[in-house]
Amino acid sequence: MPRRKRNAGSSSEGTEDSDFSAEHTDSSESDAHVVRNTRLTRSSLRLSRNSQDIKESADHDESPPRTPTGNAPSSESDIDMSSPNVSHDESLAKELSLKESGLAHRPKRRRFHESYNFNMKCPTPGCNSLGHLTGKHERHFSISGCPLYHNLSADECKVKASSRDKHVEERTLSQRQDENRHSARQQAQTERQLRYKEKVAEMRRKRNSVPLKEQKDKYTEHRQTHGSSREPLLENVTSDYDLELFRKAQARALDDLEKLRLQGQVTEGGNMIKTIVFGRYELDTWYHSPYPEEYARLGRLYMCEFCLKYMKSQTILRRHMAKCVWKHPPGDEIYRKGAISVFEVDGKKNKIYCQNLCLLAKLFLDHKTLYYDVEPFLFYVMTEADNTGCHLVGYFSKEKNSFLNYNVSCILTMPQYMRQGYGKMLIDFSYLLSKVEEKVGSPERPLSDLGLISYRSYWKEVLLRYLHNFQGKEISIKEISQETAVNPVDIVSTLQSLQMLKYWKGKHLILKRQDLIDDWKTKEAKRGSNKTIDSTALKWSPPKGT
Repeated sequence: MPRRKRNAGSSSEGTEDSDFSAEHTDSSESDAHVVRNTRLTRSSLRLSRNSQDIKESADHDESPPRTPTGNAPSSESDIDMSSPNVSHDESLAKELSLKESGLAHRPKRRRFHESYNFNMKCPTPGCNSLGHLTGKHERHFSISGCPLYHNLSADECKVKASSRDKHVEERTLSQRQDENRHSARQQAQTERQLRYKEKVAEMRRKRNSVPLKEQKDKYTEHRQTHGSSREPLLENVTSDYDLELFRKAQARALDDLEKLRLQGQVTEGGNMIKTIVFGRYELDTWYHSPYPEEYARLGRLYMCEFCLKYMKSQTILRRHMAKCVWKHPPGDEIYRKGAISVFEVDGKKNKIYCQNLCLLAKLFLDHKTLYYDVEPFLFYVMTEADNTGCHLVGYFSKEKNSFLNYNVSCILTMPQYMRQGYGKMLIDFSYLLSKVEEKVGSPERPLSDLGLISYRSYWKEVLLRYLHNFQGKEISIKEISQETAVNPVDIVSTLQSLQMLKYWKGKHLILKRQDLIDDWKTKEAKRGSNKTIDSTALKWSPPKGT
């Protein structure tokens, strides 16, 4: 059956880029009797609406009509006409081809606030998650961005934001004028700067340094009503000028944090910290740690590697590092050899540091349960020194008074220092302290997977070294325990795993396997003595009392 070609000028409005199916009569009839029943499908109607702009531009174009793919028809087969015998599958395929064509409508770009997860809610009691402390966003999901927590309303935050923007513009304009007026490198203060300086001094003098009784009562009532769910009232704590500076710094930090969130560097929800920025390293975390909810929501934390304070953004960390005076852990340095030092930190005297250390350790330990009750423990922190300070390598903690003679409650080597021998140094140091105390020690159970591997390897080396140096004929587990400060139970389990313990004629015999000793000597020679503890470098005596 011959197919008739559609004229360029015969297309009516709304049919040029649409999907048609024409029904024709038999070819033997004349063209005058040809009945053309045109059906407009739903998909073609939708596409014709979406491509309205394209059709308007096509009305002024004298070029031949274009197919749904946007190309001019080159032959009769390109014309969008079909016979009445077209199957339903073919019509579906035609609709799909139209959807995949360039005329498909592009999705609208999401607005700034539409990228939020609306299933999340602000943890502040009574807050509906609307508004933002910066005044630039429609919603918030953390305490740091909550206007209600900061004793403000969403409208007040927007007014403050516009005021800050106006002040920035005025300051930028005045700076440009000063630059054009003065070209000298060392220039005196302008009249405008002097007036502003006097204005700030006057604002600071007006502050009432002694709060009135009504203000004290107001602060007390606010604290009793809201507790820690609201920010304390800051009026008259400092001058209005300094308070406004503080609010500007808050808003700027939150704005930077929001930009990081939209870039995907910070995540929402899940309460799982994915990465931490620690010194010059960015570390992926392994387990959940019970940081405060407003920090756990971020997905990434920034930490000072010296005082272990955790922060929300790179800006806050940079400002903190400019002021932080810590270059090593608190407490007493009880060991130093080369660049390696060990500090003894009392959980009662340095509570905040030890709590932060425990929260950091939980990110890489599965079985740890100690976070905030740190007063009954001593923490031994190993560091590696360079020209910038003492960097945290690892630590272990122990109870001040352990009834079961545990010499380690928790032990951790930081991920960036793993598989370098520091873990065995920490274990060896814990047993060195037990020797000085004249006690037999053992780690607290349960051990983590990596901890069990490290301890098994350490006990194996201790036993093989002892057997290599032993020259007698008879040996007892009790003598090995007193010499090495290793618990007899740990010695027996290690001997059994090495198949060096045998029961013969009613007695337990220790087999001296020379092949294992030779392998240990070879590895010891390759490793060298860089990652070993020198007992002569220890300057420590057992603590008395608690």
